[in-house]
Amino acid sequence: MRLLLTTSRGIEDIARAEISALLGKLGVPFRVEDKPLGVEGRLLAEVGEAYYTDEKGRRRELSVSTYLNERSKLLHRVIVEIASERLGGIGEEEPEKALQRIESFVKELPVERFVKVSESFAVRSFRKGEHKITSVDVARTVGKAIFERLERFGSPRVNLDHPTVIFRAELIGDVFFLGIDTTGDSSLHKRPWRVYDHPAHLKASIANALIELAEPDGGSFIDPFCGSGTIPIELALRDYTGEITCLEKFRKHLTGAKMNALSAGVIDRINFILGDATKLSEYVKRMDFVVSNLPYGLKIGRKSAIPGLYTDFFGELAKVLEKRGVFITTEKRTIEKAIGENGFKVIHHRLIGHGGLMVHTYVIE
Repeated sequence: MRLLLTTSRGIEDIARAEISALLGKLGVPFRVEDKPLGVEGRLLAEVGEAYYTDEKGRRRELSVSTYLNERSKLLHRVIVEIASERLGGIGEEEPEKALQRIESFVKELPVERFVKVSESFAVRSFRKGEHKITSVDVARTVGKAIFERLERFGSPRVNLDHPTVIFRAELIGDVFFLGIDTTGDSSLHKRPWRVYDHPAHLKASIANALIELAEPDGGSFIDPFCGSGTIPIELALRDYTGEITCLEKFRKHLTGAKMNALSAGVIDRINFILGDATKLSEYVKRMDFVVSNLPYGLKIGRKSAIPGLYTDFFGELAKVLEKRGVFITTEKRTIEKAIGENGFKVIHHRLIGHGGLMVHTYVIE
């Protein structure tokens, strides 16, 4: 089985490590490749058949896609790959020719192996890059090709609202993917526990990537700009044994973070403090790990306030940080200046795709 796995750009290697660890527990042969055909935010897993023993001692086949959907903290979608192809030059082609290429390719695929004619289906599409066609064009064309292919075997059923089977068609640059989306219409990063939305909340997948970069070892942990609580909640859901603190300046957001933690079933695992991160040492004397999505853009309101905010915060951080800090922001020059002025060393830097931007991520000690 070949699985196309989606995640945020810039954390493919972290996702690969997580998926390799999960598949390793199954005791089956597997191979995980990040950025297949050079596409960012995607991984390809080739996995052998897996089995488990039920309560009656019978050997049953395990659905690897379900297993990953239920256990991964870093993935967005798990797609059973039908085919992938590089369609060179499709971005420059006129709509009629580009869509004809896609239709011809899909018509030759054995989609009947992945859906029964009696099952209803729909096509969900994703397009990224420079093209003269839209994602709606792609969905319509792929749906037509699948329908005509299935007509050879009976009377296909289309249900756009509540399909039994969801085909996922992706055109990213000149690479085309087609598969069965086992995740459904709601991406895995949209956690069911989120009942309160901060206006600039962090995707749970990215929050877990930041946690992985911090490598918390059971020591004390704080998010000093915790917003709706994504990072502390995701850490608590890992059954983390150390002290977890959520510090937030605005009462509305702190109340929302508590609501989310209650929904997630971890409210008793997190300390919630109403306070200002630029006065961090007034609330905590020491912290082993500090991880946060720093204010920038929408989160700050006034861009001119950022330099002073970062200077004050990192000055306070220097008083309490014992081991490692991980921070994400768009403000590269400002954060590097604040990091350097307060004696911290950058041990890792990367760009991560978040909210349509590539944001800077720093690991400091």
